[in-house]
Amino acid sequence: MTRAPLLPPAEKPRIIVEHPDFYVVHKPALWLTHPVKARVDVPDLLTFMQAETGETDLAPPHRLDRETSGAQLLTRDSDAARKFFTLFKTHLVGKTYLAIVHGSPDWERKTMDAPLGDLGLGGANRIVIRQAVVPDGRPAVTDFRVVERRGAHTLIEAYPRSGRLHQIRAHLSHLGLPMVGDKIYGLDPDVFLDFMHTGQTPELTARLGLARQALHAARIAFPWEGAQFVAEVPLAPDLQAYWEAVGEE
Repeated sequence: MTRAPLLPPAEKPRIIVEHPDFYVVHKPALWLTHPVKARVDVPDLLTFMQAETGETDLAPPHRLDRETSGAQLLTRDSDAARKFFTLFKTHLVGKTYLAIVHGSPDWERKTMDAPLGDLGLGGANRIVIRQAVVPDGRPAVTDFRVVERRGAHTLIEAYPRSGRLHQIRAHLSHLGLPMVGDKIYGLDPDVFLDFMHTGQTPELTARLGLARQALHAARIAFPWEGAQFVAEVPLAPDLQAYWEAVGEE
């Protein structure tokens, strides 16, 4: 079967906050944070913003996954880049996410303190990069809060205190709350391998409910120049539309 090409994203990045030292930009879903040689068919936020602003020194001090939308920082000079390196290294940057999941938990707030590591191939797992709660994993802590419940879905706020691979998605999966649209940790265990073979087909999107994982970086906060800086990015349009449709069922 011929792999279908990736569809171009419908949205373009937009500046949420322009600060003399940095930008907070809304990265749409299906955009890379920065160029990746292996994925020349996918647009990236850094190249786009460098062209839009004419600022060639822009750099991302962190990275959002291609399928994740929301608040992405871009530093405007090397001095700001060094400051953010220290802030991230000392865990002083707080990022809050919103996720739409299948299921409704029996709690309103929960702290998930469970180590994450490679699940390993074998048994039901055929995906090398799949993470799971494992005894010898690396420490991982995520705070969860229920924002709203609608039928068989829940809108959940997630605050990761650590930065492990796929942390929010893996912790939600372990809690029995798979994320809508998630190709690795969602309801269908075969969808990621099918995606790698066929690309994002209409049939695959129908199986997932969304063309991407329902994860959005909604808020970022950190100390800057003696004050606490906070920026918020409203829920992405595709996730808002999905959530509103859930409410009409």
